[in-house]
Amino acid sequence: MQKIGKTKIEVSEVAMGCWPIAGITSVGVTEENSLATLTEALNSGINFFDTAYCYGYEGESEKLIAKALGNHRDEIVIATKGGVHWKNKKQVTDSRPERIRKECEESLQRLNMDHVELYYLHSLDRKTPLSETAGVFNELIQEGKILSAGISNASLEEIKEFHQVCPLSAYQPRYNMFQRDIENSQLPWCQEQGISIMSYWPLMKGVLAGKMSRDHVFDPKDSRLKYPVYRAEEWEKTQDFLDVLRPIAKQLNCTIAQLVIRWTFEQPGITVALCGAKKPDQIRENAETMTLEITSEQFALINQAIQVRGPVKN
Repeated sequence: MQKIGKTKIEVSEVAMGCWPIAGITSVGVTEENSLATLTEALNSGINFFDTAYCYGYEGESEKLIAKALGNHRDEIVIATKGGVHWKNKKQVTDSRPERIRKECEESLQRLNMDHVELYYLHSLDRKTPLSETAGVFNELIQEGKILSAGISNASLEEIKEFHQVCPLSAYQPRYNMFQRDIENSQLPWCQEQGISIMSYWPLMKGVLAGKMSRDHVFDPKDSRLKYPVYRAEEWEKTQDFLDVLRPIAKQLNCTIAQLVIRWTFEQPGITVALCGAKKPDQIRENAETMTLEITSEQFALINQAIQVRGPVKN
């Protein structure tokens, strides 16, 4: 277990990312599977559930959490986010204080809870002064509606500006083996301040799960094709990298995905790896990484392979 920032709130190293169960971008999502996945996460040792006001056109993700886990409130830690909502099925970013308050209170209603342990500013609208947005977070803490504050998708300067007004307990960035830019900016500063880093995209939209063969044929409508790692030379370099991981995973009797997730939350300064899932077996596989033991020699081989592969070109 890890603590959120300087609070006494303890969370599992793997959190269930609850975006997939919203059913907006994932195919094959059913309420039955989503509820079973949330239950399996808790049964598998995950106590940390990450959602957001905009996870679902009508807050489906938060409503599912209430339905599946409402009777286990004392066993779970909930993080949700405000600042992004849907209008005519298009995302709108709005971080005005009145909008943040409205979304927080609606999220609590959906979750059927009187507070959440962690509340993030999901995104900045770049129009509202950040000090005003941070101010309403302070108010929500004082009112007991949120126990700690976080920020996502922000630069180091924006994190600092928010932190001056409302002390942050968590920062949520994209972070994985190939996208490690925060190591030279946000991460060391957050470490100095005692701010937890809750990383998302540990499997980089699925490519680091190692389940797609070198000759995998993508549907032209697959949104992942817009990312360079899924195309041409970058794809080949990634497959070469995965070929290095396969024998290590075999030695450990684990999947490549489990190896990658374990590597992620073992990195200095990384508190939690957020893992999305929409089926029970997926979240069970993710949870098993918390008991996976990797030797220093195996870590060294992985790090060497990462260096050879190099960062993904934009």
